[in-house]
Amino acid sequence: MFIARTIPELRDHLTRFERPAFVPTMGNLHDGHIALVTQAKPLGDATVASIFVNRLQFLPHEDFDTYPRTWDSDCAKLEAAGCDVLFAPDEKALYPEPQTCKVHPDPALADILEGHFRPGFFVGVCTVVMKLFSCVQPRVAVFGKKDYQQLMMIRHLVRQFALPIEIVGGETRRADDGLALSSRNGYLSEGERAEAVQLSRALKEIAEAVRGGGELAAIEGRPMQALAQRGWQPDYLTVRRRLDLQPPAALDGAEPLVALAAARLGSTRLIDNLEIEPWAAKP
Repeated sequence: MFIARTIPELRDHLTRFERPAFVPTMGNLHDGHIALVTQAKPLGDATVASIFVNRLQFLPHEDFDTYPRTWDSDCAKLEAAGCDVLFAPDEKALYPEPQTCKVHPDPALADILEGHFRPGFFVGVCTVVMKLFSCVQPRVAVFGKKDYQQLMMIRHLVRQFALPIEIVGGETRRADDGLALSSRNGYLSEGERAEAVQLSRALKEIAEAVRGGGELAAIEGRPMQALAQRGWQPDYLTVRRRLDLQPPAALDGAEPLVALAAARLGSTRLIDNLEIEPWAAKP
């Protein structure tokens, strides 16, 4: 596996390839990340991963300084998965001067859900992704569905700028009990880890309730209250249209939906989602 630390070094190495397939990460890799790398391998003539903890997407009170950095383990996992190129710049290499030019995504998509509770988050995400795309110049990029709104945002970004990149979504990988794999799961205490599965269970309950019919406010409100009673601090548990992440006009089974959740357990904020397929018979 070739490791590039600078943009010129990366670009020089990639001149020998025509169709790089790219998986951007912030490191502290788990099986979900490695599944994305495995998914990317047949999609290009070189599999490229990046590791970069992007300061621009962290709010001042968030965990940038304490975000886990596990370099040796990450490299071993990527090499075992058959990754061809690892781009691992430091901040000076990727941002040699203050990044005053930033990508400001559509507020209709960027300022809801995660963007509402983490103002400016998607500005940081879109800016670093645009810069990484410029560095790698992939023809395919794979993003995990666990960060569902982020995946939607990147697809919108690529359409808006007419980038010649196919964006592929990777299914969420889960532990045996249903907890979505996340780098931040490592923050959970033993007791919190046992409790954390309640988030995915709440999403399953929402999906079942949606198919059963009823008022959306009640369908969303019941699991919010139940988690709060168990000691969680929920930000949202909501049902949205997959098309644009706006609330559905009706729960009639005619369009693809997604249930999304974000909640804090102790000091750890977890997110998850569950797609809900249409269930009404087509005319």
